[in-house]
Amino acid sequence: MILVVLIVGLAAYLLVPQFAVLESSWDVVQAMTWWAVALAAIAQICSYLGGGFILHSILKTNHEKLAAWKGALIAVATFSISLVAGGGIGLAATYGWVHKETRKGDTAVLAGMLPGFLNTVTLVLVAMIGTLYLLFIHDLRRRQLFEFAVILLFLSLMAVVIFFALHSRERVTRIAVWLTCHWARLRHRPYQAETTVFTVQQFFEAVGALNHGRWLLPMLGSIANIGFDMLTLYFMFVAAGQNVPVGFLFAGYGLPILLGRAAFIFPGGIGVVEGSMVALYDSLQIPDGISVVVILGYRFLSFWMPALVGFLAATYLSGGLFNGKKDADGMRS
Repeated sequence: MILVVLIVGLAAYLLVPQFAVLESSWDVVQAMTWWAVALAAIAQICSYLGGGFILHSILKTNHEKLAAWKGALIAVATFSISLVAGGGIGLAATYGWVHKETRKGDTAVLAGMLPGFLNTVTLVLVAMIGTLYLLFIHDLRRRQLFEFAVILLFLSLMAVVIFFALHSRERVTRIAVWLTCHWARLRHRPYQAETTVFTVQQFFEAVGALNHGRWLLPMLGSIANIGFDMLTLYFMFVAAGQNVPVGFLFAGYGLPILLGRAAFIFPGGIGVVEGSMVALYDSLQIPDGISVVVILGYRFLSFWMPALVGFLAATYLSGGLFNGKKDADGMRS
């Protein structure tokens, strides 16, 4: 209950100030180019096919088979389950569905761990490209220059920390155990260090599986997944009649999505992504009336619709959809 109140409160804090521009936003909606909205929807479908290709390529590098379309169903179903039950349950669901296809536990572990890791790496690269564009190409005010320089420094430090972490397994394991132990104490929850150690080991095994060029195909899937999601946002700007430079698109997409992922207690970064995107595009001189319509439309296509479709996909993957038809066919035969 407390979490729900926090989510609603944060969403209200970030979005209520935008209500003042709803009148101008309605004018934008009425003038939208709907063929561009259709292209945005198609781009979002391609984004999830890219997510499916990540799973397809992970299994392919381990000499297993999984169709990209079925991988996309697993990806969208995992997304929906993670929203309501947490990321850990979502990973377990991915493990279960992939294990059902391959009967190999190690391959299923990789399928559960690698997509999120690769997508985070891709998002960091997108955010850094956007920030570098704003720093070195766009004419920024002094305040904006300072803000984006701080963001770039933070992302660079994150990259350095990840690099050294990959070469210090024991130290990373000790830090992870210490952090999760104290987090459990704060929440007055029971804690088992073995679970944390096992999770960290799985992470390192997942990263190690990318050696000898085996990272290339899954990374291409991640680039497709993130790239088509960005294209969804771009086509929404086109539909609203707003020309957005590619550098603006990179900066306004990567940083808010990363922030939404960092705010893991808010499912899907709800409220955080929308509010931070509007604020960032406002600082880039995009009219509020346009940015509110574009961002809410983008989130409808990339968040709310996949969340609903994902529950149907989870039912299908679990064998609960069309079971009645199968049973009837069995009785007739």
